[in-house]
Parts: sequence; structure tokens; C-alpha cells
Amino acid sequence: MLDLEQYQIAGTTAGDIAASTEAAIRSGHLDSGSLLPTVRGLSGALGNSPATVSSAYRILRERGLIVTDGRRGTRVAPRPPVRTPEPGPSVLAATAGRRDLALGMPDPELLPSLADAIARIDLSGRLEMSELEHADPELLELARSAFAASGVPAEHLAVTSGAFDGIERVLRAHLRPGDRVLVEDPVYTSVRDLLLGLGLIPVAVGIDDSGPLPEPFAAALRRGVQGIVLIPRSQNPFGAALDEQRAAELRDLLAAHPEVLLVEDDHTGPISGVPALTLVGAGCRHWAVVRTASKALHPDLRVAVAAGDETTIARVEGLQALGPGWVSHVLQAAVVAIARDPGFEPIIARASQTYASRRRALLDALAERGIAAHGRSGLNVWVPVREETPVIRALADAGWIAQAGERFRIEAPPGVRVTIATLPESEAAEVAEVVAGVEHAGRPRREY
Repeated sequence: MLDLEQYQIAGTTAGDIAASTEAAIRSGHLDSGSLLPTVRGLSGALGNSPATVSSAYRILRERGLIVTDGRRGTRVAPRPPVRTPEPGPSVLAATAGRRDLALGMPDPELLPSLADAIARIDLSGRLEMSELEHADPELLELARSAFAASGVPAEHLAVTSGAFDGIERVLRAHLRPGDRVLVEDPVYTSVRDLLLGLGLIPVAVGIDDSGPLPEPFAAALRRGVQGIVLIPRSQNPFGAALDEQRAAELRDLLAAHPEVLLVEDDHTGPISGVPALTLVGAGCRHWAVVRTASKALHPDLRVAVAAGDETTIARVEGLQALGPGWVSHVLQAAVVAIARDPGFEPIIARASQTYASRRRALLDALAERGIAAHGRSGLNVWVPVREETPVIRALADAGWIAQAGERFRIEAPPGVRVTIATLPESEAAEVAEVVAGVEHAGRPRREY
């Protein structure tokens, strides 16, 4: 008989069962990834019908709290949308004294000075009560110019509190729980978690260094998806970036499906190391391209601008009016102050060049040791491996914290994500040597 105390699940109705499961997740009793009982096993233990338990699990899935993973069973979602306890001392101790190549944040030494920008802000006229719900006109002017320069129509713009605030509002504006959304595989964990939290179903499409692969992309469109979320450059975790040929191929495929919502998350912008390309074409009815200031300017500048069709932007602003109303004008003014500063362009150019050099150093060091990794743009390198856990452990033993690929993968093979933002070129060989030592263990020795 199933031990219900082990799970702390109880109830006679679907709502009660779902509520008790959520409480167990929220308290930390059920950790991320925990295996839940089968429908038949839980219904037998509770004395309920399988239909009642199935309904409870459906409620939990629609809320993004659990995921069904084929033969692996039903599990707590990797990052369920409820507040859970902070990591305990043992988790924090495990990372102490190690270099963090897992966080995915930019190098603080390569950011413009946020303090200087705030000191230069002139808020006179910006904080009139009657104008607070309107976006900063200077910010819109800067964004409109940048979007237009990369071929993105910029007649309709909305300012949001960071990229994921904008993406979530776009998805809510058009999609409903149960809708299917095409995503890249491996996929950025926050994208996957957001979709699950909204009750949307991720549909995996494989990628290479140039972005989504055309054949599986076309197949997913034929099978019927209601939306697409992709990262056109600096794809996290893979480092892919659209090139002209791939962008043209995918635009042609999309032209036959004008009803599909297209959302592009261009989160690194000018520090990505490659030009901006878009899949937005004349046939797109509903679309949005979201760009944020957080990676290039400062992680705490939670300001993003979304360009989109008139209906999408109107709905985004409508949803915003029902909630926070507007984005802080102090933050908007800080973005403008940084971007208008004469020293801004050299700072951005230096950051872009430095990240490119650090990516190349690690890619070359791995290639010299017989490992073909990926990282055409952005802050991360994706390293294909036979098994993730031994590589992560070996890196930790050597003083490096990297990110196992399991949380990013849907159907993609194993890999490890290494954030190169703060990895000096001189240390790339050390990281590559550790990875190669694990990957080549037990294989015939080769000369590289």
C-alpha cells in the first residue's frame, strides 16, 4: 500500500488533492523533480476513483506544478510557480570556494556604471502624475531606431518590466491553457517554466548553431502549434544564432501559418556578437520581438521594450494597465542616460569583443581535445557529453560550478552549459582539460 505520509497528499475531491500536493511542494516536502504516485496507486491509497486523481493531476499540470514525462512518470516541475524554501546550508556549502560558471549573468567589469547614470538623470517633467502611464518618449525613440535598424517593424511599442514580463503578457494576450508552443531544444529553462506555469505545452524542435532546424520546425507547424517562442541570437543554453539563410528558410515556412503567434526573446542585444535577425515577415498576424536592458546594461535594470503588431501591443498594454500600470520612470530614465552617454558605444563594443574572445577560447580548447562544443553567440557554451553528472562532479572537484543540461533538455542529448562571461581566456584550457578527462575516460587514447 502506498505510504501517503511520504508524500503528504490527502483529500477526497480533485481540488483537495491538488491543494495538498501544492502545499507539500510549497513547504519543500516535495522537491523539484520528485516522483509522484501513479494515478492508480494514489487513487487506491486515498480510496478515490482514478478519474478524481486524474482531474487533480490535470489541475496541477495546468498550474505548472507538475510535469508528465513518459516512462519517467509524473514529477514535480523543475521550477514550480510557487515560492519554496531557500537552499539549505549544505547546498550553499557545496558551492563555497568554487568559481561560478553556471549563473548566466554578465561580467560586472564589462557593464556601464549604473550609479553614474542614475546621478545624471534629470527627472524634471518625467514624473508628472498625468504622464506616469505613458512610456518615456526618449526610450521609445531609442528603441524604435534600434528595431528599425535590424528590420523589425517598430510602429507599435510597449515598455515592460524586463523581458519575461513582456513575454508572459504576450502569451497571455493570445494563448490559453492547453495550447501548444514550439520551443528550441535544448530550451532556456525560464521559457519552459513559464509555459508550464501558464498551462501551455512545449513542443520541442532541435537546433544547431544557426537556430531551429527547418525540417522539425516545419513538422511542428504542420502538427499544429498555436505559438512559437525562440531566441534569435545568444540562444540560452546552446549559443545558437540565426544566420541569413536559416532566417529566410524559417520565414518561408512561417508564411504558410500566419495564425501562429511568434515571440522572439532578443535578450542580449548588442553584446551577443552577431547581427540581429528576425523571423517576423509580412505574413505574421500576431508577433512580438522583446529586447531587454538587463544583460548589456545591468541585471537590475528590469526594463524591456516589445515591438509587435498593433493588436498584440494593445493587449500587452491593456494587461499592464490592469496590474502595475507602468514601468518605473526612474529605471526608464536610467536606460536612456546610459544609452545617450558618449562612452556607451565603446563600452558595449568592448563587452561584445571580450565575450566573443572568451567563447572562442573555450570552444578552441575543447576542440583541441576532441570535443565539438557550441557557442556562436552570447554568454554560454553548450558542451555535448556522454553523461552530465560525472562532468559536473569533476568540474566541481576542480573548483568550477557549471550547469547540467538536464533542466534545459526535452528530447536533446546530454550536455553541459558553461557560462563564459567571467571565464578568462587563460583559464579556458583548464576547464576543457577537466571535461576531456571525463569524456575520454575508458576510450582508446587519441592524439589531438
